[in-house]
Amino acid sequence: MSLVFGIKQTKFIVTVNTIYHCSLARAFKSPILCDITKVHTGFGLTPKVTHCTEDEGWGQPGSSKKIFVARSLTQKGGWASIDKVLERVENEYWKIEISDFQSWMLGFYKFVGEWKTTELEKEKILIEYTYTLFSNNVFLYPFNWLFAKLFWRAYMKRVIENIRQMTINEEVYLYP
Repeated sequence: MSLVFGIKQTKFIVTVNTIYHCSLARAFKSPILCDITKVHTGFGLTPKVTHCTEDEGWGQPGSSKKIFVARSLTQKGGWASIDKVLERVENEYWKIEISDFQSWMLGFYKFVGEWKTTELEKEKILIEYTYTLFSNNVFLYPFNWLFAKLFWRAYMKRVIENIRQMTINEEVYLYP
């Protein structure tokens, strides 16, 4: 826990690792440059992504896009958040931020996702998928911990499998 502007800030870090059997470029590009509706298909409290807008230049550091979701138990549907590309190191590493949540997110105010690819051998790529969830409500700590360590980890495993399927199917990149 750290103190930011007099408010206690808590970070929860969740990591999921796997191996993809595809090219390094495919493993690197698919999660960010393919159709996000095939990545975030909904799970439990998390609604499926329906589309995005304002995505010109997406995939380059500094770019952003508005994310729209379907109705769910926790969200009314429509505009849900903003995704931003913070870093991109070609065929190695992505860092993105999800923020500006349009519905209450259990005290979380931003998520920072990292996607690291390491070529172990030809067509064998180690994926290290990490999310850091940021909260500034110390009173919600037990719920934040449970959400991060149980629900969000399970959600990340679903996402990583959706992306694996996209690499197998050689899905088209929507962004350069």
